[in-house]
Amino acid sequence: MPAISPAFRQAVKQLSDKEKEAIILKAARRDAELYDILRYELQEEVTLEEVYEEAADKINELLINASGRSLAKALTKALRKAMKEIARFKRITKEPKAEIDLHLYTLRLIFDNFTGQFDSYYKGFYTATARLLLRTIQLIRKKLHEDYHLEYKSELDGFLQQIHSRPKHLTVALPQEFEIE
Repeated sequence: MPAISPAFRQAVKQLSDKEKEAIILKAARRDAELYDILRYELQEEVTLEEVYEEAADKINELLINASGRSLAKALTKALRKAMKEIARFKRITKEPKAEIDLHLYTLRLIFDNFTGQFDSYYKGFYTATARLLLRTIQLIRKKLHEDYHLEYKSELDGFLQQIHSRPKHLTVALPQEFEIE
């Protein structure tokens, strides 16, 4: 992203309201993410819950509708896309707790529906899930108050226990349980 020069700022200040409106609408038509950011920030009726639900629905659709000759490979690809959707949600809302809730929603979907794919010959899905779990633990520790650590501990410990119960070797170092600091 380029740095905004003082000359550019001055030029924007000199534009009339009508010209500014035309430029904003043109930019929003070209960039879907910019449109979503502006919609979230400018429209009062667009709430965090609504944006969260849209992202959760997209993640659900990606994972549940994953299909192909190798389901584990299709799930790995869908999980990659789900992570991109979470990153997009983060850029739109800038809400760390909601981002972590989306991580946990994705993990719940995986552990409720697809743990059988952890035993597949293709271990990419298993590894990608372990990385998502590790990333979620790191985000909770880094971005949330200690009170939330207690709230998420039992669920995260369950996920960790399921990952560690598999005979596969992980390239990611996961703790045995979620430790509260």
